[in-house]
Amino acid sequence: MTDASMRQEPLDPAAERMMRANQANWDARTPIHLVSRFYGLDQSLDPARWFADWEWDDLGELSGRDVVHLQCHLGTETIAFAQRGARAVGLDISEASVTAATGIAQRAGAEVEYVRANVYDAVEALGERRFDIVYTGKGALCYLPDLDRWATTVARLLRPEGRLYIAEFHPLLNSLGPKPAEGEGSELVLRHDCLGRGTAVHRDARYTYTDGPAVAGATDSFEWMHGLGEVVNALVGAGLRIERLRESDELPWPRWPEMRRTPSGWWRLPDSSPRIPLLYGLLARR
Repeated sequence: MTDASMRQEPLDPAAERMMRANQANWDARTPIHLVSRFYGLDQSLDPARWFADWEWDDLGELSGRDVVHLQCHLGTETIAFAQRGARAVGLDISEASVTAATGIAQRAGAEVEYVRANVYDAVEALGERRFDIVYTGKGALCYLPDLDRWATTVARLLRPEGRLYIAEFHPLLNSLGPKPAEGEGSELVLRHDCLGRGTAVHRDARYTYTDGPAVAGATDSFEWMHGLGEVVNALVGAGLRIERLRESDELPWPRWPEMRRTPSGWWRLPDSSPRIPLLYGLLARR
């Protein structure tokens, strides 16, 4: 597949409007996340805590590699790549997030470049550069309306034999919802689609997934559910070959109060609960 054949038509106007709403929502979320206990940036940055050990195993040696982290938000994981010797770039749709990420990296003494752009515009925003590794995940893909378009963008960003790594919340976790509704218990109840319908889920939420005050202003956001099959088929369709798929029952934070800390420092449901996938890791190569 040639680079010319991978060039894309403009995004659907309705999807563009929803992504602009998401951009405004992330701009509004960012000040809350910066001071939240969830991210703990006023205590210890420790960007490696957001990675499972198996991610590093799959990614391999990073020293001297060109790595781009798509939809990076505050850029903490991007800093971890720089600390391992990579030439790291973070890209995010939110101007507030990119500004915050730049400041965080400077305070950490990490050499990271951050670029503000819609992920679908990443090739042009990054000056047609090619990378050894494209990394994304942990709450990123649900904000993308078109995975085929995204996969084509990833393929254009990669050098020949370059690798994509996704560490993403499992579709089953997304179907359980971010938290129980008011008055509900913490039982594992299916609340949302696990497979996508091609339409967006509209949320009007005054509070984000972190602790902290209410969001000021832009509370609307839109999410699209994507099953594992949709992700895999989009990548294969863009000319990438799948090399590894992992499923994990651990998360980097306690999604449910009954979760227990594991020796890895992450969190797992107790043995009395069903063992279900909460996160997946996918390695693909161009």
